[in-house]
Amino acid sequence: MLCAARKRKSVASPDPELRLSVQFASKAGELPTRTQVRRWVVAALEHSAEITVRIVDADEAQALNTDYRNKDYVPNVLTFEYGEIGHDAFGHAVLGGDVVICAAVVEREAREQGKPLKDHYAHMTIHGVLHLQGYDHIEPHDADIMESNEAAILKRFRIPNPYFS
Repeated sequence: MLCAARKRKSVASPDPELRLSVQFASKAGELPTRTQVRRWVVAALEHSAEITVRIVDADEAQALNTDYRNKDYVPNVLTFEYGEIGHDAFGHAVLGGDVVICAAVVEREAREQGKPLKDHYAHMTIHGVLHLQGYDHIEPHDADIMESNEAAILKRFRIPNPYFS
């Protein structure tokens, strides 16, 4: 879990609108469906948004991490926050951004942690969407808030809290 931003001060939209693009750029065998990704994104959304979720192989994830973060390793998830890109029909901010998930790392982590692959994809997707909305985990207090939100959202899908095994 990589990206950091402060919790956005804007007012949450009462019924967030979503424009979502799901891209599969990985040769991994078992990937979530577009429907699953959409459900996870919608569950984590507090603001109207235009989001791309891209599931990639290790080479692309490492190249993005190197190019945009100066970090030379393969991350599980990267978040590229574009901030407010417009307003919805109610005048609430529409947030834009990309969530990039590395299939190879998610597969390895799920195996090492003994959890279902689908559950870990859900966690990484929700984690990335929360980052797009300004959540972070740099400071312990902020991490507690973000992890609590992740656990509550995952619980709706009957997925156990990933922070307590």
